[in-house]
Amino acid sequence: MSPGTAIDKFIQYLTDKIPLSAEETTQIRQVSIQKKIRKRQLLLQEGDVWRYNAFVGHGFLRTYSIDNKGNEHILNFSPENYWSGDRESLMTGNPSRFNIEAIEDTDVVLITKENFDLLCRNIPQLNDLVNAILHKSFVVSQDRIHAGISLSAEEKYEKFLSQYPQIASRVPQHMIASYIGITPETLTRIRRNNAGK
Repeated sequence: MSPGTAIDKFIQYLTDKIPLSAEETTQIRQVSIQKKIRKRQLLLQEGDVWRYNAFVGHGFLRTYSIDNKGNEHILNFSPENYWSGDRESLMTGNPSRFNIEAIEDTDVVLITKENFDLLCRNIPQLNDLVNAILHKSFVVSQDRIHAGISLSAEEKYEKFLSQYPQIASRVPQHMIASYIGITPETLTRIRRNNAGK
């Protein structure tokens, strides 16, 4: 693990993107909760209401659901300097349809919705940053839906490798298959074919 707490990493992430005064930095630190999650431990369990904005300081999370046949479907990976959580549950107060699990030992920063909303009101540049992140994540989601319905299994895998090389090297193959919406067997075949080229 790199030096510094998850909160230090969070402040560094923010100050790399927006100017913050010492007073604003203090406000953020005061409402930031640091939580350690062991590998395979859940940060969120399906059926619970999600109440936080979560930032990954160290480690790696995945967000997934399980269908009625017991198959896992991975919605998101969140390594260091990524946000995580269930926005739908956060905004509506409805129980989550997802689980968030640590793939590695992970340190996260949690800020309750109330405190986060207050920070965004008090620090306009933070509000602008959050809006920019939300717009970007919408575009990424739209692109992923398009890939899911229009690309072949091989093309989905190639796209994943080119977009997320740092993730591809850290997660098991069956999780990559789940994320891109193909079976582990199909992924094994694609990798075998690629190795033979």
